[in-house]
Amino acid sequence: MKRLGIVALLLAAYVAVPLLLGRNAYVMSLIDAALVIGGVAMAWALLGNLGGMVSFGHSAFVGVGGYVSAIATLHGGLPVFAGLLLGGCGAVLAAVAMLPVLRLRGPYFALAILAYAHIFRILATEWTGVTGGAGGIAAIPPLPVVAGIDFGGKTGAYFVILTIVCLFAWLYARVRASHHGLALRAMHDSEDATRVLGVNSTLLKAAMLLLSSFMAGVVGAFNAHYIGFLEPDYAFAGLWVTLPIVAAIFGGYRTILGPLAGAVVVYLLDQLVFKALIPSGHQLILGALLVAMIVFSPRGLLPLLAARGKRDA
Repeated sequence: MKRLGIVALLLAAYVAVPLLLGRNAYVMSLIDAALVIGGVAMAWALLGNLGGMVSFGHSAFVGVGGYVSAIATLHGGLPVFAGLLLGGCGAVLAAVAMLPVLRLRGPYFALAILAYAHIFRILATEWTGVTGGAGGIAAIPPLPVVAGIDFGGKTGAYFVILTIVCLFAWLYARVRASHHGLALRAMHDSEDATRVLGVNSTLLKAAMLLLSSFMAGVVGAFNAHYIGFLEPDYAFAGLWVTLPIVAAIFGGYRTILGPLAGAVVVYLLDQLVFKALIPSGHQLILGALLVAMIVFSPRGLLPLLAARGKRDA
C-alpha cells in the first residue's frame, strides 16, 4: 500500500500538476519556488533529524552553490546541468571549511554556522573580480532546451526541481534506512553510549553535514539558473534559513517528505490566500498557523494526517 501511495503521488506530481496548471505561468512559478524552498528544507531536516544538528547557516550552501554554478557556466562554458552538480560540490567544499565547528553543540553550533554564512556573503561582496561584487552576476545561462523541452520555462523548470527533490528524498530514505542511519538515530538518545559501541559520531555527523550541504548547493544552483541573476544579499539571504525551517517544522522535520509538503502548503497558502486577505501583513497569519501547528501537532502536518488516517481506518 505504501508503494502504491508513492506511485500515485509521483503520477500526480509529474502528470496531473502540469496538465492542470501548466498553462498558468504565475501558479507554476509559485510551485517552482515552493519546491526550491522544500529542497532546502529537506536538506536542513536531514542534518537535524539524522545529524542531530540545528543549522542557522544553510544560506551559505545555497549561495555558494548558486555562485559556483553561475560562474562555471557563464565564464567557463560548462553545461547547465553539469553546473548544478558542480554547485553542489562547491557547497560541499564550503561545508568542509565548517568541519571544525562540529565540536560545538546546540546553539553554539547553530550560531557558528550562521557566522560562516555571513563570512561567505562578505567574500561574495568583496571578491568583485569573480562574483561581480554587490552588483552581482547577470545573464546567468538559463536551463537548456533538451529534446524539444524548454526546461527554462516555468513548467520545464518544474520537472527539473521536482526530479531533484525526488532524488534527494530517495537518497534521504536510503541513508536513514542504512545501518549508518540507525547509528545516527541512536546517537540522539546517548552519543556517549554509541561511542562506547565503536560508532565514530564525529565522522557520521561530518558526513551528514556534507550531504546536507550538497543538497542545498544543488538547489541553490538551480535557483540561480532559474531566476537568471544573483547578488550576495539575495544568495545568502536569511530567507534561505527562516522559510526552510518553518516549512520543515510545519510539515514534520522528522519525516522525509514532511519538509517538502510543508514548503508547498505554507508557501502556496501564504502567496495565494493569506497575501490576498492581508497584502501588507500576510506573514502574521502564517506565523499564527505555525504556532497552532506546534501547539496541536508538534510532530508536524504529515504525522498529524497519518494519525487521523489510522483513526478513521
